[in-house]
Amino acid sequence: MRWIHAAGRGLLVAAVILSGYVASGTQADEARGGGRGPLTLATAGDLTGYLGPLLDGWNRKHPDERVTLVELPDSADETHAQMTTDLRSGDSRFDVLNIDVAWTSEFAAAGWISPLQRARFPVESFLPPVVDTATYEGKLYAVPYVTNAGLLLYRKDVLDKEGVEPPRTWAELENQAKTIAPKYGLDGYAGQFLPYEGLTVNAAEAVYSAGGTILGDEGERVTVNSAAARRGIGFLARGVRDGWIPEEALNYKEEESKQAFQDGRLLFLRNWPYAYVSASGKGSAVAGKIGAVPLPGPDGPGASVLGGSNLAVSAQVRHPDSAAALLAYLTSERVQRQVLTEGALPPVRAALYQDPALIREFPYLPTLRASVLAAAPRPKSPRYDQVSLAVQAVVHDAMTWQQTPEAAVRRLARELAAIARRG
Repeated sequence: MRWIHAAGRGLLVAAVILSGYVASGTQADEARGGGRGPLTLATAGDLTGYLGPLLDGWNRKHPDERVTLVELPDSADETHAQMTTDLRSGDSRFDVLNIDVAWTSEFAAAGWISPLQRARFPVESFLPPVVDTATYEGKLYAVPYVTNAGLLLYRKDVLDKEGVEPPRTWAELENQAKTIAPKYGLDGYAGQFLPYEGLTVNAAEAVYSAGGTILGDEGERVTVNSAAARRGIGFLARGVRDGWIPEEALNYKEEESKQAFQDGRLLFLRNWPYAYVSASGKGSAVAGKIGAVPLPGPDGPGASVLGGSNLAVSAQVRHPDSAAALLAYLTSERVQRQVLTEGALPPVRAALYQDPALIREFPYLPTLRASVLAAAPRPKSPRYDQVSLAVQAVVHDAMTWQQTPEAAVRRLARELAAIARRG
């Protein structure tokens, strides 16, 4: 996520509009000013700088359908707040929303985005799990644009010197973080542990890797009160207590954790693939010294949470025909390739992960493909923002040992049940 950044330098959130694809109809199209015309595309801060030039290509060919890019804050939480405030107003300035994959259910349930006709989009060309992030109650409410899955980045040079393989299990990760990292003046392991959306992701990955879940039935059933959840949250809390997760990591978001790894202060880092690209680049203290593997779990490779963004159509779309054409442009194979090569963001088209030229340039692609195929969405709920806030608060208390992991999981189950009842 990197939160497209959310699958990261923040969340890449974009707005695109569709008509003919949206269940609104001709009269609504006419009321909004016709099928062709300019569009507004909203996105969280595009820190990689790739999206503007990409849209320039569209604007040169479509001078009467120019896309205006509106950049919202880098933070997923702040972007969500600004988008929802705008959408609740009933007079949205955004034609299209490229929403974090976790927001699809919330936006669909609120009536802010319109269902799409699945047959109109090449979903069969996408990696299968990403399509699930774009559905709600069996209907397609968005089109996948960027995907993401968490990876374990590690100091390959250090592990090679020690003659050990990168960890596949939590026990191996813990042991190497405790015993090898101090020998090289490094901290052991970090993720994104500040109480924000990133902590929800890290916590969900720990629970999923242990075989548990958080919610079921589109958020109506609470499933978190389980031995698996206690094991997952306990793993993170034990790391802080025993010191192989540094206390400083409790303040890390994506960028802070990436910088710590890139500066040569960490042996292991959970982050999105963009961090691998950045840490391999010019000026990085660890360039040429890193590797990437799937996230470990209790008994073998664990499970990542799907990140990324989906293109959703505002219920107040102004020029649906232009939006449909823009949507096709942004999800075409050529542009999806640019999303990777110029934005360092993982595309949704499956074929690109097996392209030999791209694999040479981005050697983590096979690992990322495996991670995406084994990944799961964040908990689906029409009240996702409340769910995420509850997870963040409770898991933070567990990691700071204000509550035991067992008590924290019981508390989280109660709070999620109360959120479901509010529905």
